Amino acid sequence: MGNFKESLKKITVHFALVLGIFILIIVLFLKVYLPSYTNHGQTVTVPDLEGFEYNELQSYLNARDLSFEVTLDSGFNAELKPLSVLKQTPKPASKVKNGRKIYVTLNSKNAPLLKMPNLVNSQLKNAQEILGNIGLIRGEIIYVPDIGINVVLEQKYRGRNIPEGFEVPKGSQIDLVVGDGLGNQILDVPNLIGMDDIDAEFLIIGSGLRMGRLNYVETDSVPSGIIIQQIPPPGATVKTGEPIDLWISESNDNRNNLDD
Repeated sequence: MGNFKESLKKITVHFALVLGIFILIIVLFLKVYLPSYTNHGQTVTVPDLEGFEYNELQSYLNARDLSFEVTLDSGFNAELKPLSVLKQTPKPASKVKNGRKIYVTLNSKNAPLLKMPNLVNSQLKNAQEILGNIGLIRGEIIYVPDIGINVVLEQKYRGRNIPEGFEVPKGSQIDLVVGDGLGNQILDVPNLIGMDDIDAEFLIIGSGLRMGRLNYVETDSVPSGIIIQQIPPPGATVKTGEPIDLWISESNDNRNNLDD
């Protein structure tokens, strides 16, 4: 009986020693080895990279013990340079471990093309909202005499009327010709025949009317750029802001010279 108790005591002591050693190993692993292996407590604050150009990123991040990778996504911001950073993950001011990779999205070199919506006959407020929603910028507002107050009469890109579906770069400025609500005045249409197209345009706008469609007609008898027909005709009575359609001569000689 005494031998059994002595053996049990030895087994208990040995078990306690093994258990103590095991617990010590676990503590050392969790408190010493694992934090050292994972750089516990060694963090870096992620900088704000928005606006940085691609060729600046590597040296800037290497100096902060970080790296980067460009994502397949792209975007476009007309106010930023091409290939500059649009967004990043993780976000600025995040705490990350040394050597962490920052994923960046770059600004496209070329603006994507957007199809122009039809803003004609829309209220100015609605037209501005539509432009903003699709990524275009409202440019100059040009008021002309017309009975429709704040109604869009024309949409222009770089000085030219553009139809619905015409493709323009994202971020482009679209000028709007808008009625001022004073188009109920009656005017006589001036005689534009024989004038050159530039003088005719000044006279039309100065008379409280607006330019309509321009049609070019080949002729051998009239120099290029001269008005040979107009609708409404001279002397007709129209309301303020009405469009005047013009037929403009285009010399065959000039066309042949261009072909040569």
